[in-house]
Amino acid sequence: MKKGIILFLTLSVIFTTKSFAQFNLDRALNAGAKAVKAATLSDAEINGYVKEYIDWMDANNPVCEGDDPYAVRLDSITRSINNIDGINIKAYRVVDVNAFACADGSIRVFAGLMDVMTDEELLGVIGHEIGHYMNKDTKDAYRTALLTSALRDGVSAAGGTSAKLSDSQLGDLGEALSSSSFSQKQEREADIYGYEFLKSHGINPWAMALSFKKLKQMQGEMGSQKSSKVQQLFSTHPDLDARIEAMVKRAQADGFECPVKDTEADL
Repeated sequence: MKKGIILFLTLSVIFTTKSFAQFNLDRALNAGAKAVKAATLSDAEINGYVKEYIDWMDANNPVCEGDDPYAVRLDSITRSINNIDGINIKAYRVVDVNAFACADGSIRVFAGLMDVMTDEELLGVIGHEIGHYMNKDTKDAYRTALLTSALRDGVSAAGGTSAKLSDSQLGDLGEALSSSSFSQKQEREADIYGYEFLKSHGINPWAMALSFKKLKQMQGEMGSQKSSKVQQLFSTHPDLDARIEAMVKRAQADGFECPVKDTEADL
């Protein structure tokens, strides 16, 4: 497993008595000042760090390219939206059931997610991630992650120019991003964006509810034994029942029929 894949595991940090004993006031004050700098980074500086991060992620994960079946399928699904409004979509040959968006419009879809979703359901998930990008949720999350990692590793800017991040800082930034989550309001708004996104592309928006149903089934099958392959997606996308119900009601109100026979009554 490559280094970058590890970034999607939720990590816990345990402070021991020894670590408190070694607390350094000067270092804490310096880190605090750098954290303030991270909180006040301009959009241009944020964009610079985002580009560094996604370039690093692409270099440290197996990107599906060329005639790779995942790349071919993803291209056929997203050809009409890729490279529009800054959006660029790629697949990672990673078994995790996950997808994520970055503040520069980069959407990364994992092969594990593609394996369990139909084309329509996958496009709904992608629409949801685009919603986080268009609603600037990803930029807010990235700024917060920079702030968190700055407390440990001193993410800062020198002379008004964003300092280049080291591999260690990029790794810590990835940890901060992986353990962050969107609010339920942000998730609901991204769901609505994904729903309308499907409608605007002539696809039955029932796919949103159906994709959530699959995730819920996986959640139930895993029980308390959720593996790292699905844990992160569940931890950052809470309250599936309520979200399924909201998507079903919206589709019914808009007059769409469920495309899967005998499924509507189960939702």
